[in-house]
Amino acid sequence: MAALANTFQTTSAKGNREQLSDVVSRITPEDTPIYSLIEKGTTKGVHPEWETDELAAPSANIKTEGDEYTFGAITPPARLGNYTQILRKDWIISATQEAVENAGNAEKRKYQKLKKGVEIRKDVEFAIVDTNASVGGATREFGSLNTWITSNVSRGATGANGGFNSGTGLTVAPTDGTQRAFTKPILDSIMQQGYQNGANFRHVSVSPYVKSVFVTFMSDSNVAPFRYAVSKGGERNTIVATADYYEGPFGTVMIHPNRVQATGAQQARNAFFIDPDMLSFLWLRKIQEDKEVAKTGDADKGVLIGEGTLKVHNEKGLGVAADIFGLTAAS
Repeated sequence: MAALANTFQTTSAKGNREQLSDVVSRITPEDTPIYSLIEKGTTKGVHPEWETDELAAPSANIKTEGDEYTFGAITPPARLGNYTQILRKDWIISATQEAVENAGNAEKRKYQKLKKGVEIRKDVEFAIVDTNASVGGATREFGSLNTWITSNVSRGATGANGGFNSGTGLTVAPTDGTQRAFTKPILDSIMQQGYQNGANFRHVSVSPYVKSVFVTFMSDSNVAPFRYAVSKGGERNTIVATADYYEGPFGTVMIHPNRVQATGAQQARNAFFIDPDMLSFLWLRKIQEDKEVAKTGDADKGVLIGEGTLKVHNEKGLGVAADIFGLTAAS
């Protein structure tokens, strides 16, 4: 029914107060699975280096009684390195805006500083899971995880490894292959390769879509089924359609959905197999506010800046399933 004649409505009111909430609901998630998993260290230069070594392959070792000694040559350790990358976020707010009353204080210096700090952490995670070869010089870039791994890999047709180039001292980006679905045989294949090469995978970081594919492995005929019993009385029954761990022939890994790997198709097409002891992040300059930014006008400027790099202790302790559909069943 229509309102009676002369009913005074809010559309005609002049003095109703605004009801803008003081709570700003930020939905952007702050989790950074790989960066949070690995150890943090420091570096004193823009090009930290380290060495890797390995045992000789087992072989027959049978000597003759009374034999004269012979001496084998020593193979020196491999020398590796990565370049640091500068990450920065900045903002500028007029002095008047900083002074006025503001609902939620989202357009204020304190809130922006906090928000930009979280954004830089997310950018670090992005740089780890992206496919970026290392770059030296003034605009340095650290080689991402995908550019290092060459031993424990599964790539689509025509895909090729990148890896560390000892001649240039830089990592090389891998070549994309034909995309395919993530399957249990791919998972088992990388875990077997890693086991044979001495890796101890404990975590797998995947896009959210690939996590949804992983839980369908429960339908595989070689996977033991599990059920929850119906509770007494029938209340609070649950449909269980998820799993977080995979216990295979070569170890147990926890599968982490990584929201940063859903940023785009390039980040989503890889599933990373991780032993946290084989990765760390070295900070040359931890993320901090530059408090010496010059004030040049009637505004407040802010800069958060940090510089660091990814250290891959030994790529044989890591793995990648590349060229998988990571956003949808066809992308």
